[in-house]
Amino acid sequence: MLDWLVGNGWALWLAVFLVLAVVEMLTLDLFFIMMSGGALAALVAYFLGTPLWLQIVVFCVVALLMILFVRPLGLRHLRKGPPEQRTNVDRLLGQPAVVLEDVSEAGGLVKIGGDTWTARSRGEIFPAGTRVAVSEISGATAIVAGPGTVAEPGRHAAGPQQ
Repeated sequence: MLDWLVGNGWALWLAVFLVLAVVEMLTLDLFFIMMSGGALAALVAYFLGTPLWLQIVVFCVVALLMILFVRPLGLRHLRKGPPEQRTNVDRLLGQPAVVLEDVSEAGGLVKIGGDTWTARSRGEIFPAGTRVAVSEISGATAIVAGPGTVAEPGRHAAGPQQ
């Protein structure tokens, strides 16, 4: 078995690369793609005629270096951008909402955009029909506050703007 691996190391490294790339497509956290870069480096080392132990070292070193140096740059690049390009629940922060069912610390219902969300407040009670703003999202629950108490994302809530 070991003789086959040594003789067909290219197939092993190609399979490792493909498996790690597929796992990256499922997780999207830029971790496994860095490891697949290490597998490609090990594949190149195989074609240069290095022994198996050195190919494994090349895989480990290149993957580690990419995780330590390339991944943070990639994550920073993916996360930068103006607030209007926010996605998912981040887009809801600061948005107005209408209380459908009284909201207190115990719970309630609000309508944000066209969607109904479970909601809680931080010590206040908002009766049905009140306009509030989303201050944060905790799981599948919107934490709401009075519309004047929530700063829009990307702006400071230090006081009136001039």
